Amino acid sequence: MSASKLTELSLAEARDGLRRKDFTSVELTQEHIAAMEAGRKLNAVILETPEKALDMAKTSDTKLSTGEGGALEGLPIGVKDLFCTKGVRTTACSKILGDFTPPYESTVTQNLWDAGAVHLGKLNNDEFAMGSSNETSCFGPVNNPWRNKDKKTNLVPGGSSGGSSASVAAHIGVAATATDTGGSIRQPAAFTGTVGLKPTYGRCSRWGIVAFASSLDQAGPITRTVRDSAIMLGAMAGHDAKDTTSIDAPVPDYEAALGADLKGKKVGIPKEYRIEGMSGEIEALWQQGIDWLKDAGAEIVDVSLPHTKYALPAYYIIAPAEASSNLARYDGVRYGKRLEGENLIDMYEKTRGAGFGAEVRRRIMIGTYVLSAGYYDAYYLKALKVRRLISDDFKQAFEKCDVLLTPATPSSAFAIGENLDDPLAMYMNDVFTVTVNLAGLPGISVPAGLDAQGLPLGLQLIGKPFGEEALLGMAEKIEQAAGFDARPDVWWE
Repeated sequence: MSASKLTELSLAEARDGLRRKDFTSVELTQEHIAAMEAGRKLNAVILETPEKALDMAKTSDTKLSTGEGGALEGLPIGVKDLFCTKGVRTTACSKILGDFTPPYESTVTQNLWDAGAVHLGKLNNDEFAMGSSNETSCFGPVNNPWRNKDKKTNLVPGGSSGGSSASVAAHIGVAATATDTGGSIRQPAAFTGTVGLKPTYGRCSRWGIVAFASSLDQAGPITRTVRDSAIMLGAMAGHDAKDTTSIDAPVPDYEAALGADLKGKKVGIPKEYRIEGMSGEIEALWQQGIDWLKDAGAEIVDVSLPHTKYALPAYYIIAPAEASSNLARYDGVRYGKRLEGENLIDMYEKTRGAGFGAEVRRRIMIGTYVLSAGYYDAYYLKALKVRRLISDDFKQAFEKCDVLLTPATPSSAFAIGENLDDPLAMYMNDVFTVTVNLAGLPGISVPAGLDAQGLPLGLQLIGKPFGEEALLGMAEKIEQAAGFDARPDVWWE
């Protein structure tokens, strides 16, 4: 295979090619480094690590030459800048962390390096993962590789994992790590025509990942195919004693679960997801997804999730509350940026004022407000009760079906700056995804078509707790039926 074709390969294809010795990891990595350098206009990669990548590739080639190597041996991937990487700058895309270089490795990335993956670089994200468009990063916005028919307007890649989704869509890496607090894997995947898998809460360790909202955050992969997601999840997942929320259960062979027959499987369609003002294109795509699964042998059943309408307000109380607590540790004392003040309080105020961006400050203030005396019961406690009701809704729905099918986003990707001054419009991007985080369930976004502007649209599948195998099997059927092979025109080189 010619070198120029190597970046076209999916993760599974590249893996199989390496094992057949069609090419070396060094050759594969060099091609992806070249793609990374050519794609700098996208601003998806904020720290390139080419030398590290080539060293890791050489080690992989040695292992592969003797028939050894892990599940991801020699495969070049990008890492969201929320994952601590030993000896490699990690900033959460915030000025307050400055040039912080962790002396330790996150459990998820360590699992990936143990499986043989090659580290291309750190990927852009919304500051502390707070955003739905990747416009709040201190490194500037990420450009979506996709453009609408005018070919001029730069679009958002979704957030917070916009660097991850853009890099995979632009073929800069074969896959990328990401995190999902309210939709930050699935929404950017839908905006970029990629596959985004948010695992069950506890399936992947949170240790060493910069926290946004600890009860909602979950790591997962963004890839180009469902099979690639299955392979990545198999490598990322696993019990971690350092994370008390990590599930102590064996990691299934997710790839082996693909290809399962859907006969006898039931797919639930929640009526509450037909929201007012939903575009006709999203509605039509949803119906198309229903028809595809029906044709594949699944039975379609109507279900109700009555508390869905309260999910978004509940999320935007719980998440900022946890964020205000988690971000209290960033004060300029032990690490990161420090601005000198007249006294300790003044130093705190100056450091946090200059170090945090506008959206992070907004969410800290919301979180502080809902946790304060006199408002705790009215807001935070009520939101927790709503969260329980949402979780109960899902339990009842899953008594009637195996998975749920919904849209992934209310629209396709919008222009950079379009919703920046309207937080409520921005928050509405999470309307189909936040329920999954509140209930701790697995969800996956699969590219299923293009809108009238030629932009990707995704369908979301939601599964039972630790039901990733069934979820991936169903997602593969949608992938096969959709036959999504559209690519953005390369304008960034």
